[in-house]
Amino acid sequence: MCGIASILLRSSESPQLDVALRKMTDVQEHRGPDAQGQKIFSNGDFHVGLGHRRLSIIDLTGGVQPMANEDHSIWVTYNGEIYNHLELRKELINRGHQYQTHSDTETIVHAYEEWGPDCVNRFRGMFAFVIWDSGRQRLFAARDKLGIKPLYYALGGNQLLCASEIKSIFASGLCSPQLNDTRLPELLTFGYLSGQETLFEGVQTLPPGHRMFWSTEGLAVEQYWDIPQIPDEPSIRSEADWISQFTELFEETVSLRLMSDVPLGVFLSGGLDSSAIAATMAGQMGDPLKTFSVGFDSQYYSEFSFAREVAASIGADHHEIVLHAENLISSIPKLVWHEDKPIRNPSSVALYHVAELAREHVKVVLTGEGSDELFAGYHRYWATLFNLRWGNYYERLTPRWVREKLIRSVLWKWPLPLSVKKKLSHTFFNHAMRPEEIVFDNFHSIFPGRIHEALFSPDFYNRVKDANPYQDAVSIYESRPGKDALDKLLYVDQKTYLVELLMKQDRMSMAASIESRVPFLDQEMVEFATRVPSNLKLNGKRVKYLVKQAMQKLVPQSILSREKMGFPVPLRQWLHESHGSLFASVLSSDRVKQRNIFNDHFLNTLLMENDTGQRDHTDALWTLMNFEIWARIFLDGDDPQEVSSEIMSSCKTDGLSRGGGIGSV
Repeated sequence: MCGIASILLRSSESPQLDVALRKMTDVQEHRGPDAQGQKIFSNGDFHVGLGHRRLSIIDLTGGVQPMANEDHSIWVTYNGEIYNHLELRKELINRGHQYQTHSDTETIVHAYEEWGPDCVNRFRGMFAFVIWDSGRQRLFAARDKLGIKPLYYALGGNQLLCASEIKSIFASGLCSPQLNDTRLPELLTFGYLSGQETLFEGVQTLPPGHRMFWSTEGLAVEQYWDIPQIPDEPSIRSEADWISQFTELFEETVSLRLMSDVPLGVFLSGGLDSSAIAATMAGQMGDPLKTFSVGFDSQYYSEFSFAREVAASIGADHHEIVLHAENLISSIPKLVWHEDKPIRNPSSVALYHVAELAREHVKVVLTGEGSDELFAGYHRYWATLFNLRWGNYYERLTPRWVREKLIRSVLWKWPLPLSVKKKLSHTFFNHAMRPEEIVFDNFHSIFPGRIHEALFSPDFYNRVKDANPYQDAVSIYESRPGKDALDKLLYVDQKTYLVELLMKQDRMSMAASIESRVPFLDQEMVEFATRVPSNLKLNGKRVKYLVKQAMQKLVPQSILSREKMGFPVPLRQWLHESHGSLFASVLSSDRVKQRNIFNDHFLNTLLMENDTGQRDHTDALWTLMNFEIWARIFLDGDDPQEVSSEIMSSCKTDGLSRGGGIGSV
């Protein structure tokens, strides 16, 4: 696992690329503390630099980068792992290629020599790389099929900058960070961005399954792979056959990810996915497996009991860390810096600290990301399918004025228990049958688009009012052909929410200089999952049915039957009981007012209602607070440690009182 960077300049002058490139790699030292390297090429008006920070995993002494082919005409800087590199190595040697190392990096170089840009179709793994082809005067970059490894770029005027992290692009000194105004509505709606643009003006992400070319003719980005569609024809295979194939494939994908010249472990949450990985690893390794879990000072939120049960059942060498409110608060600025964006989910904090724990013992961990998005592991899939089916009947049979003026307005005034009202709020009684509402606002939205005029200041709203926060997500949803509604929902999550989860996994593990691997997102497993009938993913209300059936003999029954938690963080408890003034200390500051992005009355009302217990706005305030911290670090240039100290010193336990009312967010 590594950090990569590249610079391409078209200039008649001889720029100091070595200085700029070193700055780009130095800011990514956490991604590769073991070694660094760079290579500069100049040819007339072309100046190219490749930089690398290395976390040594494979061929500890021979895998130094940037790396070249035999005649030094092709150079690569690369981040990731190619799990089938030994298989490809044999084929390439038979075709006449000569290897100088045992690194999978060299396989990328020779594969590009042999198959050109189509080499990406031969790789089974996670990767992001940049190749300079001096013979063709072409820069070629690519990202793995699922987006496990990141790659960002900024094209402007006569230069192209690429890097594993956005902060690296700005560290070059060749461009500066500016807020991409039109993407903020989507970020505040979902907590993440669905398209190619980032929150920084002019900086884009290379999407999963895409490759990029630069030549004298300009820049071109194209898709080389997409998640296959579920077959329209019904399967004639038995459930037992599907279970057998899944089990065999899962054992293979785990086995491939044991490829390493350094110690490995697993993040063990006590959920189904991490437990299945841990049990499978334990059966394939000779020494006791090292497992790592994170919990909290609130027993209700901790999953230690489940993780301990799994660890004991497989004879693991188990390690734990307990987090407190201070761990959360003090870590936020640092982790915002690492993620290059506001933190959507406080579980990033838990992930970072368990990665730090693991780094004391291993260099590589396996994790369970991807299973829920492949095999329907969220209960919201069932709820959405229910709404899609019955909501259409409801809208056809019920006049619009009855739905809006009578039912939706009166329903919430009825003396119903809060639990009932909460469930009804996620049904077609409260949402129109449009993807924006019934799919996205219903289960994803933090600040739905309908309240953006109230959320933003008048000046800022006028700048962004034409930006549709749902455009990219709805486009993905509607682009999926076929009649299988579950397939469409999974496809959207695989292209959006999963990419966000993978970014978090990459950033938090790399912040601790540790490599994370995701066996569920092996290409073969993904393509298998698309062939599995929907009723074996979501069986009635039984989520992730096939995976649970396949793991009956492998993991304890208590793990199979427990409710999904997914790194729950006691955010409201911590902030309300121990650090009640945190949100106010950040969001009531003069700096927020000076930015003139948000409506003061709206913010004050959120703070008041949350503080007095009238409504729970924890998620909304968390999102806004993280945006402000992000703005201070990246737009204002504040040091993350200074931001952390300022926040910690301003936190008080006294309550705050503000007037007004805005209704539900």
